[in-house]
Parts: sequence; structure tokens; C-alpha cells
Amino acid sequence: MFANLQIFRLSHAMATHAGARQATIAQNIAHADTPGYKARDLRAFADMVAPDRVDLRATRGQHLNGSVQGQISLAAMERSGNDTNPNGNAVTLEHEMLHAVDAKRQHDRALAIYKSALTILRSTVGRR
Repeated sequence: MFANLQIFRLSHAMATHAGARQATIAQNIAHADTPGYKARDLRAFADMVAPDRVDLRATRGQHLNGSVQGQISLAAMERSGNDTNPNGNAVTLEHEMLHAVDAKRQHDRALAIYKSALTILRSTVGRR
């Protein structure tokens, strides 16, 4: 029942994105002393689901002009605009901590959206 509601899918995708971003940030922190390592990050969630960037999605193979795979790519890419240390490392722990806080806030926001939608759904059905 909940799988077909767009708000639940969107909040799930947002939480998944935040978790993948947190893992990427943790990997950056783990490589803070690795010579030549470049900090990596994911694209912003809003850029991934922007209406002008979302392709038509088919729910069946018989649909025209749509692709059945509608997955959001969570591939990490090199973060641009990083200064490098003398050893070529582009990880700054202070910046990574700020990015980690941002990812946590995104995850908390996704959970708040999910809980709010669930509350609305329960009140519509008549349960509390």
C-alpha cells in the first residue's frame, strides 16, 4: 500500500541519498592522510530529482518513450574547488565535518517527511 505513494518513495530516496553521502564523507575522512587523494561527494539530491532532469519512466515494457529503470545514480564524483595540501591530498577535516552535518540534516528531513505523510495517511484512514 505504501510503496505506490510518491511521497514515501521520495522520502526513501532522500534518506538513501543521505546515507550514501554520509558513507562517501566517511571515506573522505578515512583518507585524510592519503597522498594524492581527492575528496569525493554526491550530486545534490535536488539536482538528481529536478523535474527537467527526470526522464520519463515506464512501469511496463510496453510503454512507449520510457525506460523501465528509473533509479537515481548514487555514484560519487570528485568534489571540485578543493585546495590541495603539499602531498596532493584535497581532504579538509573541517569541511568534511560540515558536509557530514549537512547529510545528517538531510536524513532527518527525509524521516520528518515520512513521519508527516504517515500521520496524514493515518488520520485519513481514521487511525491515530
